[in-house]
Amino acid sequence: MNATEQEQVRSKSTDLIYGLHDRPALRESIFAALQHLLAIFVAIITPPLIISNALNFDLETTGFLVSMSLFVSGVATFIQCHRIGPIGTGLLCIQGTSFSFIGPIIGAGMLGMVGGKLNTEMALSYIFTACMFASVVEMLVSRLLKYTRKIITPLVSGIVVTLIGMSLVKAGINSCGGGAAAEADGSFGSLVNLGLAALVLLSIIIFNRSSNRFLRMSSIVLGLLIGCIAAYLMGMIHLDSIQSYGGFIIPVPFKYGFRFDISALISLGLVYLITAIEAYGDITANSLISGEPIEGEVFEKRASGGILADGFNSMLAAVFNSFPNSIFAQNNGMIQLTGIASRYVGYYIAAFLVLLGLFPAVGLVFSLMPAPVL
Repeated sequence: MNATEQEQVRSKSTDLIYGLHDRPALRESIFAALQHLLAIFVAIITPPLIISNALNFDLETTGFLVSMSLFVSGVATFIQCHRIGPIGTGLLCIQGTSFSFIGPIIGAGMLGMVGGKLNTEMALSYIFTACMFASVVEMLVSRLLKYTRKIITPLVSGIVVTLIGMSLVKAGINSCGGGAAAEADGSFGSLVNLGLAALVLLSIIIFNRSSNRFLRMSSIVLGLLIGCIAAYLMGMIHLDSIQSYGGFIIPVPFKYGFRFDISALISLGLVYLITAIEAYGDITANSLISGEPIEGEVFEKRASGGILADGFNSMLAAVFNSFPNSIFAQNNGMIQLTGIASRYVGYYIAAFLVLLGLFPAVGLVFSLMPAPVL
């Protein structure tokens, strides 16, 4: 972004209704927080659903992983917005489960194969151990930011992110065909599964190309909703498979234990290296939109603290049985849309995410989503 573009964004940021340190009224804070929540909710729960589908986890495990993803995203968002010591940006910076790690995580999970069958507890222990120790890479990058930016250029990070995306093609095609469940009952690749996947994809494309900005922002949510309704009408969603929607989840650290594998650690460490640079770009955009400086000591302190929080929160996620977290870029657009850049709104977002994560009904309902829809 050149100097002219930066100045144009700064001039727009002066139209903010509430700046970074302003405290909006309760009603306005909740309204802004709900809009941010709608923009990130599906993005937070989708990685654990994709990973669970690829590794064929049962309904209970999938629901638990979804719930923990919401819970940890709430805690991580609070840390980023509040800034605890050197950790965090102090901006309205939202964190959620990262898509970038899906490929390496599925690979780490396959280490849990025993006698041709996946041991869920073993798979998750390999995953979370590698995620926890590899997060140190991003925390180190935050301390050496001025040097690593010269090494990990946009070209390098772009190639790695592209390769990560390509590694997910197999998982995507497998889900479109119906996933592991369809392979078991012989319906893999049926017209029903492929048609349902095509319906969701087409719906998302249509909404995404809409001139209405609200429809465009909600394209994935609406596409999934249409797919779930269609799947329910076709008898592919069985609500009676859930024995109980009640209860309350108490997060248990290191629930699945520890299992260390150096190959999983290296593959995840490389992704942490790339997400650190991505986080730097997201923090820069957030600062610019919020009318804050994008250079100098204040900005460098925020960028360093934000990347440190990215790594720390990912380590925290592994401790509480969830997947790595990263800063969500789409929330920068929500700041522009609402005109509210107050970091205090982040506290409400964090509270909503934690509450959603503590009630198993949320995770269980979304774990029923058929593979072709996902």
